[in-house]
Amino acid sequence: MNLRTLAILAAIGATTIYGLNHSIAKGVMPTYVQPFGFIMLRVIGAAILFWAISFFGPKETIDKKDYRRILLCAILGMGINMLAFFKGLSLSTPINSAVLITVTPIIVLILSAILIKEKITSRKILGIVIGLAGALGLILFGNEIRQDAPNIPLGNFYILLNAIFYGSYMIVAKILIEKYHPFTFMKWLFSLGILICLPFGHHEFMVIEWAALPFEAVWKIVFVIVGTTFCTYLFNIFALTQLKASTLSAFIYLQPLIGILYAVLTGQDQLTTIKIVAAVLVLLGVYLASRKSKPIRD
Repeated sequence: MNLRTLAILAAIGATTIYGLNHSIAKGVMPTYVQPFGFIMLRVIGAAILFWAISFFGPKETIDKKDYRRILLCAILGMGINMLAFFKGLSLSTPINSAVLITVTPIIVLILSAILIKEKITSRKILGIVIGLAGALGLILFGNEIRQDAPNIPLGNFYILLNAIFYGSYMIVAKILIEKYHPFTFMKWLFSLGILICLPFGHHEFMVIEWAALPFEAVWKIVFVIVGTTFCTYLFNIFALTQLKASTLSAFIYLQPLIGILYAVLTGQDQLTTIKIVAAVLVLLGVYLASRKSKPIRD
């Protein structure tokens, strides 16, 4: 098996983990762990893992001028982003989460145009409009009565907010990712993430009844920490060594499909007309917005 094939399998693995995460993380909240307490588990666990693996990477010192940028990355990518996503998932449903998170490439495109003046073609604008229409439709009309989803419209809004802040993080982090080894960058990012999330998640973290956690909750927590937070990053980094970034980004189309399929098969969610229409609009919008323009030939 050659490296390219392994890279494709790694990309599929990362996307599969992301897709499963919507239902698996939802299965823990809020019955066993509250969303902000779960974030504390996630950032502490990931920080420990990245510090441990960093000893296998190069020894690097962060330039003083980069401290503020890393702090901003931690606020956007480790703080607001994660807090908004888990809070939204606790209020909404796995399928809504899997669909809405897919608008991230559209958010990145919009922010790139605003912050770094990236040119947007008419086709990309059409994709943005269609994708956001699907997301807004899910927020405004995707309301259901579910005991485990107490406020679906608000939860959907938080998940969309997560996509906005994660998109901002990707733009801000681009320079640092190119400058520092991934292990160096991530160990400091998650370490700062602990400090940022502590004021929000301290109380919910402290009230977790560890002795009362069943095995089902424990393996799901481990999956989120080791799988969703740690392994996916390593898988994507390896995939990028053999695949183009544009090729890797195409795997985002698999995430909602895997998320929806797993949620339906495990009985944690069900398809509705609104969800199907919204998913089609979002995926079509992401496709149009992220598709590269063909060069004009003479």
